Amino acid sequence: MSANQIEQILPNLKAAGYRVTGPATPRYNCFAWAGNDTEHWWQPVDLHGFYWPQEVAKELNLENLMSVYKRRGYRPCSTADLQPGVEKIAIYIGLDGTPTHVARQLSSGNWTSKLGDLEDIEHSTLDALRVTTERFDSFS
Repeated sequence: MSANQIEQILPNLKAAGYRVTGPATPRYNCFAWAGNDTEHWWQPVDLHGFYWPQEVAKELNLENLMSVYKRRGYRPCSTADLQPGVEKIAIYIGLDGTPTHVARQLSSGNWTSKLGDLEDIEHSTLDALRVTTERFDSFS
């Protein structure tokens, strides 16, 4: 997808600063990318190619998604600020409580995201991807 198309979908990106870091692929989504998994699309369904732990209820909500990340070693934290040696993720949540996106913090302090089945990007702030109907919680 072109930069113009990405910026039309996510208008805060250009002002915040971003760059494309990987090609578009339907192999994995933002939930998987944040968890360092480029082999699966994380979604609570029983279909080939999708990943969701058997121990976690098959409903996409914040509690269940947090359970998935806890199984990968993440814990809630109080801030999204950079802490050297600590990998953090931020879960974006819509007004209805449903997780809409997850970004992972890089050692530089920037964030990396997978845009659905589009490209991977690096962005300087969490607000670069936020829409007005979302908030985000941080985990390390």
